[in-house]
Amino acid sequence: MKTIGLIGGMSWESSVDYYKIINETVKAKLGGLHSAKCILYSFEFDQIESLQHQENWQELTNIMVDAAEKLKKSGADFIVICTNTMHKMAGDIEKRAGIKVLHIAEVTAQQIVAQKMKKVALLGTKFTMEQDFYKKILTEDYHIEVVIPNEQERNIIHAVIYNELCQGIIKASSREEYQKIINRLIASGAEGIVLGCTEIPSLIQEKDCMVPLFNTTNIHAVAAVEFALGKK
Repeated sequence: MKTIGLIGGMSWESSVDYYKIINETVKAKLGGLHSAKCILYSFEFDQIESLQHQENWQELTNIMVDAAEKLKKSGADFIVICTNTMHKMAGDIEKRAGIKVLHIAEVTAQQIVAQKMKKVALLGTKFTMEQDFYKKILTEDYHIEVVIPNEQERNIIHAVIYNELCQGIIKASSREEYQKIINRLIASGAEGIVLGCTEIPSLIQEKDCMVPLFNTTNIHAVAAVEFALGKK
């Protein structure tokens, strides 16, 4: 079993889910007292959030590379970034730290292709929805059409993520807002919805949506176990 290097704390709310899913998946696959070999580097998220909204991506890249290097020195065989947004610098981390990064958009795209879908909607932070680092993998590498919410909807989704979900706050009113946005995207032709923020699954589940959801937290965590066990 390879040792998984987890970069978490962005937010810790979803990092908990990663740790739980990874260990539950190892137990399901191997049985008995088996659990995952993993090392966690957890950030102080206030620092990360501040740099994100300053759009200081160079500094964020530097500290993410530093975290990956520390995990590598501690014995990690590959890196799992426990958040969608910070995959913006996945390529730089892999190159500069010299360690594989299991990319969340890659494993999500593989699941979309497996369900033979051609068009999906992407929900996430404004950084993930508006920038190309995530969508490009789906569109160029896997030929999946990606649609995103309109500007007003993106602002709502982003605000709920940072002001509520990252703080463990779950509101029925926010779920209703998300459902309205999702329903409009389905009406525009989306065959599935990518929950492209690792906190969104705490708010939106399958029962809340008329089409399949792609829970990137679960997809990524399970893929990490498969890679650790040599199944990928």
